Amino acid sequence: MRAVSLLLALSCSLASAQTLVPLDSRPATRVLPALIAELQGGTVQVPAANLLGTAEKGADPVALTAWLAQQPTTEPLVVALDAVAYGGLVQSRNSPLRATDAVARLQSLRDWQKRTGQPVFAFITLPREPDATNRARNLEVVREMMTWARDGVFKELHVAWDDALPGSPAPQEGAMLAQDAPDNVHVYPGADEVLSMLTARAIAPSAKKVKFVYSAPDRASEVMKYEGISLVQSAENHALGSGFSVVKEGETPDLTLFVFNGGDPRRAAVKISGLLRKGPVAVADVAQVNLGNTRLWKDLSTLRQSANLLSLAAWGTPGNNLGTALAHAKVAMDGANPIRQDALLAREYANDVIYSAELRNALRKAVPEKELNTPEAQQKLLSLARDMFPLRMGDTYTIADATLPWGRSFEWDFDLQQK
Repeated sequence: MRAVSLLLALSCSLASAQTLVPLDSRPATRVLPALIAELQGGTVQVPAANLLGTAEKGADPVALTAWLAQQPTTEPLVVALDAVAYGGLVQSRNSPLRATDAVARLQSLRDWQKRTGQPVFAFITLPREPDATNRARNLEVVREMMTWARDGVFKELHVAWDDALPGSPAPQEGAMLAQDAPDNVHVYPGADEVLSMLTARAIAPSAKKVKFVYSAPDRASEVMKYEGISLVQSAENHALGSGFSVVKEGETPDLTLFVFNGGDPRRAAVKISGLLRKGPVAVADVAQVNLGNTRLWKDLSTLRQSANLLSLAAWGTPGNNLGTALAHAKVAMDGANPIRQDALLAREYANDVIYSAELRNALRKAVPEKELNTPEAQQKLLSLARDMFPLRMGDTYTIADATLPWGRSFEWDFDLQQK
């Protein structure tokens, strides 16, 4: 049996790709963007997890700046500004820092761009309610970053609003900011997926066209719970942010993104199978938040089509899933290493379908949430996970290791082993 550690893939490639400063240490924000960045065979530089923020403790901006100073200066930088300014996503909501101090921390990125001449792809969030303690401060920092983008410090700046539940002012703030945004600033709902999207912008800049096909077209115009805008608008925003244009009537797409937003999952699986006979297809399962549709994915596996997708996503909010599916597909279309492509599809399936729809529920039944940050819980996770594998993609994969990096059931981290 040949072991293939997806985490070791962060440092085992030959060519240079880019440098990433993730939003925090979660696998969705640190590991997934790096694996997408390395699909074509390059090596990505990414800070160790212990240099990045957690729910309890933010990253040290001095340590992050020192780490960046040691990285190559011949490749693009993709950076989550909240990590440097506040210490991470959680801290961007509740940090007592003044706007002037947050901007002062970000000056190191402006200095890096001036010194290296390399493009900087950056994003910053509008915090979610009711967690935000100083929205005026966050808005002031965002406006200053938009000025930097206008001045050319950033090749691209994405402003994304986080978890806009009903009543959140973030969609209105975003609409206001978009009115005065320069061409290199994009404003839309999201957070955890944006580093992956910017990675695609940096590593696969060629123009591509995407067509969206919805499993329930009559519901695609409904406002999404965590977006504050319709699913159609969110899909178009994420397409633009990932480097796609949406096809017009009569145009041939480079990619079809099938969006499962409800309806009959078996019929959806057959539809996806038919679309695959016509060209490249990716799937974003957005019918439920943080939960893949088991029937859809089992039927796709029965039809032996999962391995033929360019990407798949079902792990988070609609925006999370749209953004990561588009980002992965965008890089894969420019020429992915087939071994890495299959391994990343397997990781996405293991996380977005097996864990979200089955393993997380089994873990919660076996171990109370308050006891998950214990060695016993970690061992139970690994035991339960092994019972749900092997997984067949192009190759066959088993679980080599599994952990709960934030000591909660929302996300896990894991290594797959290729049989």
